[in-house]
Amino acid sequence: MKKPIIIAVDDDPQVLSAIRGDLRSRYRNDYRIMATTSAQEALEAIQELKNKGEEVALFLSDQRMPSMLGVDFLEKALVVYPQAKRVLLTAYSDTDAAIKAINDVQLDYYLLKPWNPPEEKLYPVIDDVLQDWLANYSPPFSGLRIVGYPFSPNTHNIKDFLAGNMFPYQFLNVENEDGAKELVEINQLGSKDLPAVFFEDGNMLKNPSLSEIAEKLGLNVRAQEELYDVIIIGAGPAGLAAAVYGGSEGLKTLLIDRKAPGGQAGTSSRIENYLGFPKGLSGSDLARRAITQATRFGIEFLSPVEVTKIEVRDSYKIITLSDGSELKSKAVVIATGVDYRKLPNKGMEDLTGAGVYYGAATTEAHTCKDGNVYIVGGGNSAGQGAMYLSKYARKVNIVIRRDSLESTMSSYLIDQIDNTENIEVIPNSEIVEAIGESKLEQVVLRNKTANSEENLEARAIFIFIGARPYTDWTGANFLKDGKGFLVTGRNVLDHELGTIQWKQSKPPYLLETSVPGVFAAGDVRSGAMNRVASAVGEGSMSISMVHKYLNEN
Repeated sequence: MKKPIIIAVDDDPQVLSAIRGDLRSRYRNDYRIMATTSAQEALEAIQELKNKGEEVALFLSDQRMPSMLGVDFLEKALVVYPQAKRVLLTAYSDTDAAIKAINDVQLDYYLLKPWNPPEEKLYPVIDDVLQDWLANYSPPFSGLRIVGYPFSPNTHNIKDFLAGNMFPYQFLNVENEDGAKELVEINQLGSKDLPAVFFEDGNMLKNPSLSEIAEKLGLNVRAQEELYDVIIIGAGPAGLAAAVYGGSEGLKTLLIDRKAPGGQAGTSSRIENYLGFPKGLSGSDLARRAITQATRFGIEFLSPVEVTKIEVRDSYKIITLSDGSELKSKAVVIATGVDYRKLPNKGMEDLTGAGVYYGAATTEAHTCKDGNVYIVGGGNSAGQGAMYLSKYARKVNIVIRRDSLESTMSSYLIDQIDNTENIEVIPNSEIVEAIGESKLEQVVLRNKTANSEENLEARAIFIFIGARPYTDWTGANFLKDGKGFLVTGRNVLDHELGTIQWKQSKPPYLLETSVPGVFAAGDVRSGAMNRVASAVGEGSMSISMVHKYLNEN
């Protein structure tokens, strides 16, 4: 943790040198000492310090400075750091000004020059004001800070992106948090500039895109090689497993994800039935462990980078990215998984990111503190989200079309839900409308059995319904089943349609798609079992098949 700062300002270099030396001699173990001969330079520095999230404990300024009186400097500094202590250095002739400053800038003390010996005339005074400051001091958050409105789609996207990529951050609500208002005023930010992201080095991005944030954080968004043995598209459990095995077996491996490692599993607050973790683990923890393991084996990871097209040229697989650039590989593993199906009911699209969320329970849980929230869906992801949100929300309502959760959710989760007082399952029902101006305020709940509707207060809706494969980008050269999942293995021969024909002499491998050398693993594959363990198994299997393909071609 960074030490709090003491800032000394005096235009006389000799006086400044003396005060700096005395302060360092006594306080350098617990405080950082900064000193300057320019009051204006000090004001610029403290704004930068504020943007970095650093804390100033004490301003010590000379009264007589040609560019700015010490009292005026302290008054300006007070705006940025109102909790910092303020001490004025004065000559005997300036004591009247110092006494007046006690009222004008809430001066804590004034010291007469010279202050020798410091053990008698300086340190007792500084000790006293610093002890007073420490009594009310809470160490500031050290990391990324987001300043914005809580029910803003871009704010939600940024929070979701940072959480998914495992960057700790602090969200400051500009509507009711003093720290947020201070940063807005100091940096002269308007509503169009929000959300603003403040980095540890003091830099700030106004209403940034995810790619701008990624670049600032040092994430890889550009590939380093011209040709890869295998490119893996999607960094969910299947893609991560493929990356680990590809890297460990010496293949030149590139892993690409349009958002963050983990996929849908990465948003799970607790996975309790994954082999080897008897106490369970969060999806983000699983993703963190896996990406660390994969990069240790030398793989490249690009994020957030979106693939828009895949085609074959001279037996090479050409991957086109959203910026128009192309990558070349000998083989490809598609592990893009599934998206939550959109709920098309009235008001849902307009309020997405402003109270209506797809997944994202861990990201928006604090926004739901003491509120009434609704979960749509009855699968394991919905149950895990409900359990996590129950720690924050006043009431969690699980809305399902069926009579019960028994046919769609694991029994261990049903038991946990039954034993959680603030979770209620609402069967035979659906949310038919989301109501609100700039944020969600109410839901319209329809009971299908009674054929009745009622308007209910709601802080948020979390939607966990269905599974829509993320395959639209693959184009017309890939065989898909009726729901859009990629067809693999011998099923390719059974599903052959029109111009899509398997032209190789041997049948496709178990995970091979209708395009030779392109494999599918995990939830994106037709017939796959929607479990983390099976996705990991298929990801590792796909690399074995990539090896066979490369040896034959």
